[in-house]
Amino acid sequence: MKKIIIISLSLLTFNAFAQSKKKQDQAAIKAMCGCYEVTFNFAETFSPDKDYKFHDNYRSGGLEWVELVEDEKNKISMQHLLIVGPNVIVKHWRQDWLFENTSIYTYDKEASWKHLELPKSAVKGQWTQKVFQVDDGLRYEGSASWVHVDGKHFWENKADSPLPRREFSKRKDYNVMIRTNRHEITEDGWIHEQDNDKVLREEGEDKLLAQEKGWNTYVKVADSKCKAAQDWWAKNNQYWSDVRQVWDQVYASKETLAFKGKVDDKVMHEQIFALGDEVNNSENYNSEEIQKQVLAIIQQYRR
Repeated sequence: MKKIIIISLSLLTFNAFAQSKKKQDQAAIKAMCGCYEVTFNFAETFSPDKDYKFHDNYRSGGLEWVELVEDEKNKISMQHLLIVGPNVIVKHWRQDWLFENTSIYTYDKEASWKHLELPKSAVKGQWTQKVFQVDDGLRYEGSASWVHVDGKHFWENKADSPLPRREFSKRKDYNVMIRTNRHEITEDGWIHEQDNDKVLREEGEDKLLAQEKGWNTYVKVADSKCKAAQDWWAKNNQYWSDVRQVWDQVYASKETLAFKGKVDDKVMHEQIFALGDEVNNSENYNSEEIQKQVLAIIQQYRR
């Protein structure tokens, strides 16, 4: 009887710790929301080819508003909005965080993603970060545990992805970026640190072209500085909610997803953004009809 009581108490203690750990995870993820002065810094650091010519460092920045879109028990969704000028807003990337998620898409190459089902045992206590492009299409995703130790709070994972937008139209010498992403919460905001491999993937083999360091800082400022982005989101969030619902249906198929680069000389995000501008200025907004149009655009690009 005494042994049973000890086992029961141990289970209760473990469950309480697990719950506390999950709350810490949720707090760390949501700490990335708000208004930030951001800097994006990338530098190539190494190549196995002694004749490789390193590309110039990349640096940019601005104000970014990170909007909490969904806050559920096992899902947190955040939309990034970049302020590039007075009342000029760019819908930037989106990150979703799913607890103990088993369904992910992995990038192959040539705008193609394969579905992968993970065993429950492999993701116990972990969070999947799903990163989406400006049109809410796939970019990359991976699962790992948040770590809270010695006053540090961070999450780190490695995932394959297409080329970043800063190089997508400029580089043809590699076709896959293998990202090591580290998100760390700091006293004044958070840091997105990256250690990336630029590889040429052919016939299932990867050839390393160069390695790159990324150091993106998010320094917290008053939310009022991002009012323009907040106002933009208030006007546009219904449309983008409909876009996300359509994409969710596409992802639920768990099929391999491959896309064309252009249709009628336009990339996909141009058509999805154009539709948003059109319907947000109309008097009769119809979610059902809009979702049909969004799906039709996406289907044009499927291959």
